[in-house]
Amino acid sequence: MEMQGKHILVTGGSAGIGLALTRSLLQEGARVTICGRDHARLSALEGELGPSLRVICADLTKPADLERLVQDVTKEGLDILVNNAGSQTRMDFVQQDHKRPIEQEITLNLTAPILLTEALLPHLLSRPSAMVVNVTSGLALVPKQSAPVYCATKAGLRSFSIALRWQLESHGIKVVEILPPVVATQMTEGYGVGKVAPEVVAKDILAALKKGKSEVYVGKAKLLRTVARISPMLAQRMMRAR
Repeated sequence: MEMQGKHILVTGGSAGIGLALTRSLLQEGARVTICGRDHARLSALEGELGPSLRVICADLTKPADLERLVQDVTKEGLDILVNNAGSQTRMDFVQQDHKRPIEQEITLNLTAPILLTEALLPHLLSRPSAMVVNVTSGLALVPKQSAPVYCATKAGLRSFSIALRWQLESHGIKVVEILPPVVATQMTEGYGVGKVAPEVVAKDILAALKKGKSEVYVGKAKLLRTVARISPMLAQRMMRAR
């Protein structure tokens, strides 16, 4: 699929992978709508990136904001949904802590992408060609010890992507899953080594959209997939202490 003239929604498009992808899509001639929670940042990007970019300030964990986003993006026709927004929090369940953002992380990483996909599917089905792109993680394959809730949400989104792909394969909608390794973003500041730049992930996503690939493993996620296939226990030992 060529990006020229396509209307694409990128959630979490004001920073990290989402912003890098947005820049790439605009360079390809796409019309891009991004959503985020920082109004000032969104306004600055709108001024910087030009008229092909539209911004919507929305918190995807709030049903009213999600509904408003759906109503807005479908006014001009939508060709591709990129479920990219997410958060990761280190959580040690051995320690007593009643303030863990468990519900918020599950809602943003898993519930919101599912609900947004459900709400936009009737519209996407009416388009001549359409895509749903879910950004999961290498941690959807093998979890790490320090972020059990994040890993669970990404594994859930991976399962949803696979099942949805089977449901939609005869309806002209491509479901693409992107599995990055640790990416150098605000979310991963202070931990992780060997991080890849958001631009590397964006490049692979763009290539997947053009070629119609179903799954894209970025950087070290390729190695993790191979190890997990050959020896699941070895893969778990590799990731356990991270």
